[in-house]
Amino acid sequence: MIDICWTGKEAPYLDDPDVRQEAHITIGRFGGNTEAGQYKNEDGCLVWADGNREWEFAIILDAHESAESAELVLQHIQSKKADILEILMLPADAAIPGVEKFLLALLASEAFRLECSKIQGETACLFAFRKGQYLWWLSIGDCVLFLFHPELAAMGQHLLNQRQFFEWTGRANAFDLSVPCYTTGRRELRAGINSIFLTTDGLLECPGLPYENPEKIMSALKYASDGQGVKEMLNVIKAHQVRDSTTIISWEASSSSRPLMPGNLSSKG
Repeated sequence: MIDICWTGKEAPYLDDPDVRQEAHITIGRFGGNTEAGQYKNEDGCLVWADGNREWEFAIILDAHESAESAELVLQHIQSKKADILEILMLPADAAIPGVEKFLLALLASEAFRLECSKIQGETACLFAFRKGQYLWWLSIGDCVLFLFHPELAAMGQHLLNQRQFFEWTGRANAFDLSVPCYTTGRRELRAGINSIFLTTDGLLECPGLPYENPEKIMSALKYASDGQGVKEMLNVIKAHQVRDSTTIISWEASSSSRPLMPGNLSSKG
């Protein structure tokens, strides 16, 4: 099983983009340019993935004011690893609602929120879980999840979640509200190769906005394999003197199942 956990506090990658390839998973990390005023990296990420490509579970975090909130989330996820993995091993129709229920209960728990109240800062976080032909996500804040596939691109669809500002977990906590605020979603993959791409906002808010258009990201991934597309993007934003840190998790998932189609088309197949 692929097992990766990292925070920018332990390895900030300032001025030095890093791309790591673990089987079919690409992780890109860049702390930003010190010449632009950057001096720390408060991002974090976690990846657990089945070696046979049956499933992937990923988290990216973009903390504010300090890295403590990102570290706290990852510590709690790691402490519940056995319980979460047990859920991920279930069939998709049980694993997806199961992991959603488990993570929401964890983030809303009194014990976790009490610890959040004692730390400095807060974090946006994005969870994604792919099992078989289905992709699920939980988004708190402004990290972004893309799903790239030619059929979706032809309809102008690339982005799965919408960036939400003023939403975090940590000292300022969306789960302390009387009605906790977050976004969840589920999506069926299309037939063939689907590219799943998570990123923090440094890539999207880079000076000159080289990757504001999702088609530019899709193009970089389409014509480069083994992490070269992610490496290219990090080198571009470095050249644009980006200050904010960027963390990327990307992988391809193949679906051989026949996806949902409109009745007048599916009846012809």
